[in-house]
Amino acid sequence: MGKITKDNAINQKQGRACRVAYSLNNMQPVECTIISDQPFFYMDEEILIEDDEGILCDEFEISAEFDAELKALRSKIDSYDRFSLEFSQPRDKALQDFITQSAFLGQACSDEQSIIDEQRVIINKSRYALGLLNFAEQHNVELKISSHVDSVYYDRDGSQILINPQLEKVSCTFGLVRALRQHWQHRHGTLVHPLSFHPDHAILVNRAQLADLSVAIIRSAWELKLADDKEFWAKIENSDLSDLGRAFAREALIDFRTLNNGKASAAVFETWFLSERCSHQDKLLIQKMLSDYKGYTFNHIETSKLVSIDLICALGEQPFGKNYLASYAQMILNDPVFIDVRDRSNANFLWFIKFERSFNEVEQELQTSSSDQVSDQKRDVHHAFFNQDEKVTERSGTNLTKGQENEEDTRYDTNVIEINFAAHRSEPEQQKS
Repeated sequence: MGKITKDNAINQKQGRACRVAYSLNNMQPVECTIISDQPFFYMDEEILIEDDEGILCDEFEISAEFDAELKALRSKIDSYDRFSLEFSQPRDKALQDFITQSAFLGQACSDEQSIIDEQRVIINKSRYALGLLNFAEQHNVELKISSHVDSVYYDRDGSQILINPQLEKVSCTFGLVRALRQHWQHRHGTLVHPLSFHPDHAILVNRAQLADLSVAIIRSAWELKLADDKEFWAKIENSDLSDLGRAFAREALIDFRTLNNGKASAAVFETWFLSERCSHQDKLLIQKMLSDYKGYTFNHIETSKLVSIDLICALGEQPFGKNYLASYAQMILNDPVFIDVRDRSNANFLWFIKFERSFNEVEQELQTSSSDQVSDQKRDVHHAFFNQDEKVTERSGTNLTKGQENEEDTRYDTNVIEINFAAHRSEPEQQKS
């Protein structure tokens, strides 16, 4: 790994933060002041594929179906490459935007209603986004300007969407579409907190909810591009959403029907799971799991699994068009691409959470069973005690004609103690009698 330098020892004496020095490939020394929760390296086993296994040899034959799929994929990639040239930006585009927008920093918004009106005009150009907005207005959700939020926030309890007035137009539109989709999830019963599920299903539900929000943004930006508002898709092409936009465009460019049949949206959903977004979101959710002590709403793992399937099916519902997740729900719940926790640190913490939860459940079951046994024993003793009292009262009211029968009855009566008073009488008393 490396060794602690002399400067590190001096810094420790001076009370400064701990520093770790290490090198990469025996060169380029690096000094780190922060140690994260991720390991510095992994000892992964590398599997080498040799030619003698028959995979890379000349005798390996490609099936006709695989060849057709490969040609279709190449056609999609070529069409997208030609399409993306239209949205290329100069390298100093970010600097130019900063210079332009910095002039408005710190200034109060003069007309808050104009921001909402501008966003309504933009939303009307997208059929998908307009469907989400109309659905929100049917449930009396209001759009409001507030400087108490960073971007756009859906207030579930207050039935309102809060918009920061300092946002630039494109970012404000994407945030508004995201908030409208969250309201859609809420009204369709899919905005359930992931911690209500079993840990394995909680990871999947959290991912699916966030991936669906990204699908809403990508689809709205594409429809705005079709309405000659290309600045929104240019933002997608030159942001961290470019991989999702690329997956959507490859399907939509070849066949426009993929917009309504859900194929393009499903491509975005799958691409989201193949990215590093899973690792980041899993880490945030697992941190919440570690600090949560309320337990699960769906305690049984089978119940959690069934509810997860229903949630994924309902999550694919759109304002119009075909459900893009219903036909893949069962596959999503079993496919490692969607359910596996690929980050080792997150997987270790998740295993610890599951182990601790199962240990507490077993301990609680043992305590419950032991308390039930004690209560059963008390109930049996109570029942036997009153039954014996009834037997004694019955015998006291019955005139037995034979002393032998009375003696046999008392012999097997464990609650009656037989005392021979004649044995304790003194000899003078016996002589007198």
